[in-house]
Amino acid sequence: MKKKDLYLIGLISVVFVLFLVIIDYYVVFLPEIEEDQVADTVVHKIPVKEEFGFSLGEYSVQKQSVRNNEFFADILVNKGIDYAIVDQLLKNGAGKFDARRIKAGNTYAFVNSRDSLPEKYFIYQESAVDYIVFQLFDSLKVERKQKEKLVISQQSSGIITSSLWNSMVGQGLDPNLVVSLADIYAWTIDFFGIQEGDSYYLYYDESFVDSVSIGAGKIHAALFIHEGKEYWAIGFEQDGTFAYFDDKGLSLRKAFLKAPLKYSRISSKFTNSRYHPVLKIRRPHHGVDYAAPSGTPVYTIGDGKVIDKGYQRAGGGNFVKIKHNSVYTTMYMHLKGFAQGLSVGDHVSQGELIGYVGSTGLSTGPHLDFRVYQNGKPVDPLKMESPPVDPIHKENEATFNGLIRHWKEIIIPEKK
Repeated sequence: MKKKDLYLIGLISVVFVLFLVIIDYYVVFLPEIEEDQVADTVVHKIPVKEEFGFSLGEYSVQKQSVRNNEFFADILVNKGIDYAIVDQLLKNGAGKFDARRIKAGNTYAFVNSRDSLPEKYFIYQESAVDYIVFQLFDSLKVERKQKEKLVISQQSSGIITSSLWNSMVGQGLDPNLVVSLADIYAWTIDFFGIQEGDSYYLYYDESFVDSVSIGAGKIHAALFIHEGKEYWAIGFEQDGTFAYFDDKGLSLRKAFLKAPLKYSRISSKFTNSRYHPVLKIRRPHHGVDYAAPSGTPVYTIGDGKVIDKGYQRAGGGNFVKIKHNSVYTTMYMHLKGFAQGLSVGDHVSQGELIGYVGSTGLSTGPHLDFRVYQNGKPVDPLKMESPPVDPIHKENEATFNGLIRHWKEIIIPEKK
């Protein structure tokens, strides 16, 4: 036998012996696993997912979207469901579901048991939260249900470089949150005059369904800094009504809105001498011109009574005049048209639609000429002070002051 062969045989023998030693070690020294130890081992199961309240372990849920020009009956009949059943479902669902309002793009689903083929339920998702369950067997029940909604408190802040809208929407915030914040401060801040460098801090609720945001909800507190001045808004319920108050306990809701239209720029201010672009002469302009696209809605800045409406030949074009109380009257001119049904003698509420921006009368382009009269004399709408209403009541001051301290402790450090 060659020397090389002897070497290989020896190497294989050494490896085999080492293998036996290792096996023997595990048999002798490793503790035995008893049967009861195996039985006591905890198994962590992943929770079974659900869709519309149906366990996906027991049911099959097939979701689709309503197509254009597709009707409720079409969807069910195309699935093989008898017309008689469809008709009975519509009758049973009277008052709970209107088949005429089914919308293209909305989700619907058929549900059946995994051990049987015929569909047992039809589900129409009316919104992110609301859905209707149609039972397709036995009593053909129709039930309205809601998905579980999770509300989470959120916070946001920003510095304005162009507009409040761009700042907030640019952060991915819900556009409705921008509108809500603007509405809170509508009586305090003129958002047509906000400056670059103004900032805001807000705490609000955001709702989630199936881990997807369905939009922002109530704003609990906010701080808006405009031209270096702090404007606080603290949400507080008083006399059963939730409203916003500043850090002195005064209501942010004033007697009048700061401006009569939501989106615009000021093209001309209150002055005793302005060069008229049409008449080519200098004369007083006792109002504020808000340039805005033709058709922009115009709202009354406060509760009042329509005392005049029509066409002013002197140059104002279509106008509406509203008396708010014994002191203040407002006038809205150059309107394209009036709100439907608006008549002299009507009582209007703050923020109610009264007309639309136009260019009637002596006007070079679409805008609203807005005027305010105090005791019959014109005053500058941009400088008019409007007293707050419904301050914090004496009996609520201690609670409200505690709330103020709470929000200042949170927001002021963030601001710094």
